Amino acid sequence: MNHALCASDVFIVGGGPAGLAAAIALRQVGYSVTVADPALPPIDKACGEGIMPNGVRALAELGVDLPPALTVPFQGIRFLEGGLGVEARFQGAVGQGVRRTVLHDLLVRRAAETGVCLGWGVRVSGIAADRVIVNGHGIRCRWIIGADGLNSSVRRWMGLPPGRERRRYGFRHHFPVAPWSEFVDVYWGDGFQIYVTPVTPQAVCVACISSDPHLRLNDALQAVPGLWGRLRHVEPISREQGSMTLSRRLPQVCRGNVALIGDASGSVDAITGEGLALGFEQALALRDALRGGALRRYQPTHRALARWPGRMARLLLAMNDHPHFRRRVLHAFTADRSLFPRLLGMHTGAGPLADLGFGGAGSLVWNFLAAPHGAPLKGRSL
Repeated sequence: MNHALCASDVFIVGGGPAGLAAAIALRQVGYSVTVADPALPPIDKACGEGIMPNGVRALAELGVDLPPALTVPFQGIRFLEGGLGVEARFQGAVGQGVRRTVLHDLLVRRAAETGVCLGWGVRVSGIAADRVIVNGHGIRCRWIIGADGLNSSVRRWMGLPPGRERRRYGFRHHFPVAPWSEFVDVYWGDGFQIYVTPVTPQAVCVACISSDPHLRLNDALQAVPGLWGRLRHVEPISREQGSMTLSRRLPQVCRGNVALIGDASGSVDAITGEGLALGFEQALALRDALRGGALRRYQPTHRALARWPGRMARLLLAMNDHPHFRRRVLHAFTADRSLFPRLLGMHTGAGPLADLGFGGAGSLVWNFLAAPHGAPLKGRSL
């Protein structure tokens, strides 16, 4: 699996899911590809471990199979707060819950199968016009792709500013209980959310996200009586793992022969569940741009892919920040049971924007989504 690094058409800095997806996609159109990462596989990371249907479709296009024995399908998303519950099923598709280490292993195997040169335990220290610098030596390449995460060194070497950001923090455990829901359940509290994702027939991933770096999962669970009652006597089967999630938009993701992908290229808050899917879709967009040798075509497609997840992140973060607004939205979903499924369909690319409609409860949500980015909540017709 681990080869001596060699000159190639494309050098990818970062071997997480987005970097490996890009490597596989570029091999599909005949480019030689090298990937370098300082970690050793399989690489774990605290995340909700659910892949939305658009991400599952992108993986299938990359030839990455999600074996039924290692994954669990989920049918949609359910929001829960107090005695209120609203759900939305995906349209003609399912999402997949999968352990992050299992997903990474599947991507590594597929990359090796397609002929990607994989360098693990390797640290890139810089880039130049036609090469990357590894251990003081230059490795020649035609294109350089930064897939090195939120604190991307490649982005810094490109001279791109990090952009405006909003930070939140997530903590994750796995519990050895059979999934009790066919949905990813999202429990809303004041200032936090707890996600429950089925990842095996005998285990669920439970993750808490909040703006408080000191709020641990166990404390948040105790504020959600129904969920706490299920899990309070169950011993986790994984250590608590935490990570930061950012909402960040970059004005530019390409410069010269260098491009960014995944979290290095900007990110949406984990509240959307779109992080993995967005990275896989970006990999396909990068492939299509480089197929014709025109990396600049990646920029507008990248922007378009991020537009709807960004809108959804704004809506959901506003629900997090303003309890009254959250209850208005949840009651709107309850009043019009078709609204949440249509919104989810657009979120996963299964329905056009026009499907949301402008009447009744739909106008309440649409007014927020259509408002200019950064417009204040006060004064909107919500």
